[in-house]
Amino acid sequence: MKKLIIFLLALMPFSLSAQQQIKGIVTDQNGQPLDGVTIILSKDNKNVFGGLTDMGNFTLNLIQDGSYQVSATLIGYKPATQALTLPAANLKIVMQSDSKILKEVTISGSKPMIERKVDRVIFNVEQSIIANGGSAWEALSKAPGVQLTSSGTVTANKKDVELYLDGKPLHLSSDDLSAYLQGIPSDMISKIEVFSTPPANFEAEGSSVINIVTKKSKGQGFNATVNGGITQAKYGSYIAGNTFNYRKDKLNIYGGYSFTSRKNGYERHDYVVYNNPENYAYWDSPGYSIYHSKTNNYRLGADYQITGRQILGFLITGNNRSNNMNAVTQTSVTNNFKNVPDSTLQTNGISSSHGNQYAYNLNYNIKLDTSGQSLNLDLDYSPYKTVRNQYVDNLSFSPDGNLTSDPYRIYTPTIQKIDIYSGKLDYNRSLGKSWTLASGFKYSRIKSQNNFDFYNNAGAQPILIAANSNHFDYTENTSGAYASVSGTIGHWNIQAGLRGEYTQTIGHSTTLNSLNKRQYFKLFPTLFTSYKLDDLNELHFNYGYRIERPEYARLNPAKLYTNPYNYLVGNPSLQPAFVQSLELGYTYNKQYNVTAFYTATHDMFSNITVQDDANQVFYNTQQNLGLSLNTGIRVSAPIHINSWWEMNNMLEAFYQREKSAYLQGSYDYDKFAYDGNTTQSFLINKTHGIKAEVSLIYTSAAIQGIYKIGANYSVDAGIKANVLNGQGTIKLSASDIFNTNDYHISVNYLNQNNGFFKNNDTRYGALSFSYRFGKNVAAARKRNAGIDEEKERTQ
Repeated sequence: MKKLIIFLLALMPFSLSAQQQIKGIVTDQNGQPLDGVTIILSKDNKNVFGGLTDMGNFTLNLIQDGSYQVSATLIGYKPATQALTLPAANLKIVMQSDSKILKEVTISGSKPMIERKVDRVIFNVEQSIIANGGSAWEALSKAPGVQLTSSGTVTANKKDVELYLDGKPLHLSSDDLSAYLQGIPSDMISKIEVFSTPPANFEAEGSSVINIVTKKSKGQGFNATVNGGITQAKYGSYIAGNTFNYRKDKLNIYGGYSFTSRKNGYERHDYVVYNNPENYAYWDSPGYSIYHSKTNNYRLGADYQITGRQILGFLITGNNRSNNMNAVTQTSVTNNFKNVPDSTLQTNGISSSHGNQYAYNLNYNIKLDTSGQSLNLDLDYSPYKTVRNQYVDNLSFSPDGNLTSDPYRIYTPTIQKIDIYSGKLDYNRSLGKSWTLASGFKYSRIKSQNNFDFYNNAGAQPILIAANSNHFDYTENTSGAYASVSGTIGHWNIQAGLRGEYTQTIGHSTTLNSLNKRQYFKLFPTLFTSYKLDDLNELHFNYGYRIERPEYARLNPAKLYTNPYNYLVGNPSLQPAFVQSLELGYTYNKQYNVTAFYTATHDMFSNITVQDDANQVFYNTQQNLGLSLNTGIRVSAPIHINSWWEMNNMLEAFYQREKSAYLQGSYDYDKFAYDGNTTQSFLINKTHGIKAEVSLIYTSAAIQGIYKIGANYSVDAGIKANVLNGQGTIKLSASDIFNTNDYHISVNYLNQNNGFFKNNDTRYGALSFSYRFGKNVAAARKRNAGIDEEKERTQ
């Protein structure tokens, strides 16, 4: 590790050689500084310097006296040119607005719904009608190649995902993650970035990365946006929120707040077939659950411009949520192929929880010179706490309606606390005219405490059952460093990176008296290349090596019972999985793409089902399996049929292979599968901004580990219009119109014969409204966030 750090330090030279400097400022005709102005210094018709203004300020690094010419250009303003003779005092350039250009920009400035770059696909949520009016979780399901499973997990392009919000990883379990994102209005989301092969500046966790970027107000003075929406499925939900931005001289204050109340119902139908020489039994378990949650999300941040090159900022985000769920399941047990059940189990489950998560960030950014050399420092602390209370009441009846056993009533309170500390330093600089270097370090410490108590609740007072309780602590320390270079050589565009991470983990179950320690160092290379054949044709190749670490819930050995014969338990011995990805593609006209892909996951960990046929007990746990392979071809094509109708289409066909030793045997499954989506956008009235949208998503039957997954599809539609002189937007949408976005999972392996059907009540209508008010004097400054070199952050 020390050698790697020394190596990366050697890649960070601070070129601060003495030069003659001239400082300048660019303003508009009202004296307001202009950010992002392109400054070109030339001599004898040859350019000798180029750069951008930062809050209007710029610095010219010159070597010798003489006569020069300084030019300034910015969209929306007339070009300005000024003579400069050295030695001289500081410069001031005044630019005049160009109303003709501003008008053209206003008309043609909308972004496409889907953008494709060398290392990511960008889904501009602001441009999608059907993605608005609901939650961030629902908007995520509309992003290209992204799938949400019934258990709350997220995949992208057949890969597991590490989810980020505004460049910060969300270290949450599947259930907590979906609940957290369901509390964020989709109207507050600007875009969703999908990295099928993440570059080296991202943490190595996750075979793919999704970064959700929230909206930021873009103006000086004061401006704000308010929004609200209602959705109606079987039950109603509503969302409301706002964002604001205030800039005065060197100070910028920004923030936002949202509140969400959601009520959902979902149907789940499980079955288990127990088959042994003494008995055959079929357990059929239809059930229905109602979930109700309330969430508050808020953020407050400030930036202070210390000098023209230095900025100090802080950001506080918070999330408070409460939820409750009522689940009713009636299980019929039929033995030896009889026509009527031998017994019936009625299970009522009630759970309630409340939790909060906060994140505190301190950021310092300095531009060391005008050539792009910069340092960025982030210090973060995020505490998280959830308190959950669960009650299970189970009664067993004979066919004549009499109780066959004593009532099974349990109470299981759980407290989970997570503290996340991290610090990172990123350094960027130019290497000549066409190459850049990015490098940095990061250290993070995650401590999770989980207290699970098990009470027999059948009597007058709850009785603690210590043998079924569990206290589990988990600590993870990760030190990482990376270096990445990017640039061009002739027709080649290259980005190559290397990340090294040293990880130490300790999992300790006090109740079970078990201790699991692990430490490892791994290198994670990435490579992105493209070759420009001509102005219309381009080839590209990507390679990445990544790690997938188990979530905390997968490691926790506490047994969560749904009835006396069914429970969920984690595995503290679970090991990380490692993923290799390759993509080879061809792009025509910068928009039509054909990509061949290969993804191999080794030591894949997965939820597995275990049947005890003799005792008729069924449980879910976690286990490392063997190989999971996906290889195929993906085609994407935006088609502009005419000025009012355009389409975004994606289709992929792939071969799957799942191979592993499992229980007392082994399996080697393979399958050809395919999926696709198309979004049709229609411009109905340009003057009033009336647009309509229809989307279809289809996923064929597939396999994952021992699971066989059924096909599903959904159709969405929506319409929007600008109102109140263009300051407001109203949207009406319908999701999963035919109620077909359900899940069918089955297992048929050795004596494992079980499965389930789940319908998440995803058919709903949504109505939303947003309104923008305040001044927009000039664009807010833009700077690189530490986690993502190319991600623009407007404060």
